[in-house]
Parts: sequence; structure tokens; C-alpha cells
Amino acid sequence: MDIKEILNCLPHRYPFLLVDRVLECEPGKSIRALKNVTINEHFFVGHFPTSPVMPGVLIAEAMAQAAAVLAHFSIDDKKTGKLFYYFAGIDNFRFKRPVIPGDQLILEVSLQRMLRGIAKFSGSARVGEHVVAEGGLLCTIRNEELV
Repeated sequence: MDIKEILNCLPHRYPFLLVDRVLECEPGKSIRALKNVTINEHFFVGHFPTSPVMPGVLIAEAMAQAAAVLAHFSIDDKKTGKLFYYFAGIDNFRFKRPVIPGDQLILEVSLQRMLRGIAKFSGSARVGEHVVAEGGLLCTIRNEELV
């Protein structure tokens, strides 16, 4: 799935869109997505400019955006109207290694359950073979009219 399809799923735009490509997606189960981390990212200007590191909260947000794409393809939007996916919480999240410019962040998220407008996911972010972050995510799903 390329960026055009991602833009159809998510309301995020530059500078806050943190998913560049979906590598694999099995609706109702899991997703593998990619975020290319470049020195041109707006947050590197102020987040340790002499030794740039991607903020952990943005790694979690990238995973949440991948989870929202998975939720989008796991729900039949035609019956429910335009949906918004809101990041509602994180559980047992750990950051294990820094993410720096030039890294390719692989976001792997699995749907644990979806019930009454709340979806629970587990996931990890990797650079190469190294896990850089992992934990649980909660997402609330709302109709556009209710926002």
C-alpha cells in the first residue's frame, strides 16, 4: 500500500503523518508498515540537535497510526460512515534503543480485540533486527458526525 492509500485512511498530514508505506496488511489481524526517518524531520531541529534522536512518543504515535490503518481495513466503513481513529492509551510501553536519522522504522502491530468502538493492539517497532520499542495500544473509533 503506497502513500496515496494511506492518505485515504488517515487524516494526518505533514508534518504529523508518520507512516510512509504499508508492507503487509491482513485485515482483522496484523499490519507491517514503514517509516523512513530522515534528518529533515521537523522534530530533529529541537530534539537533541547535535545528536538527533526520534522522540519516543512519536515512535508510539507511528505505531498508533499503523494500528489505525489496520482498524480502517478491519471495519466495513461503507456501513458505518466516515470513521476517525483516536489514540486512546498505551500499556506497558518500553523504549529499548534510540532511533536516529537514516533508520527505517518497521512498525508491526497486531489487533488483539475490537469491541464497542474500542480496539486493543500490541506491537513493536524495529530497526533492522533490533526492537526499538514495544507495547500495547488502545484506539477509540468514532463516526465523523459524532466528532
